[in-house]
Amino acid sequence: MSAYGFAHLYKHRHHPDVLEYLERIQATLDPFHGRFVIHGPPAEVVEGAWPGSMVLIEFPDLAEARAWYDSPAYQQILRLRTDHTEGDAVLIEGVGPEYDPSARVEKLRAEAEAEAEE
Repeated sequence: MSAYGFAHLYKHRHHPDVLEYLERIQATLDPFHGRFVIHGPPAEVVEGAWPGSMVLIEFPDLAEARAWYDSPAYQQILRLRTDHTEGDAVLIEGVGPEYDPSARVEKLRAEAEAEAEE
């Protein structure tokens, strides 16, 4: 199951360290089969507000995503970005092509019922 590294960057500047980070990140992704899917273009906001930009990196699975993030090569360059950029980053597993959102309704209903009983 594919997994993703997603970042919402809402305060960033083009500091030389950030530019170096961008020059070096792909080499850290390659051993873990990571690839950029989205990399910071302005979003067309159709509901609500979306300050900043987004980054989405795809991995073959969550184990590869975690291994990349924890790798010495990535940890070595991480501060180049985080010292100059504010934002949130998460690793998350995707859903497969067979995913049916209506099947998730039963789980959500059970959770809502459990919350109502508390």
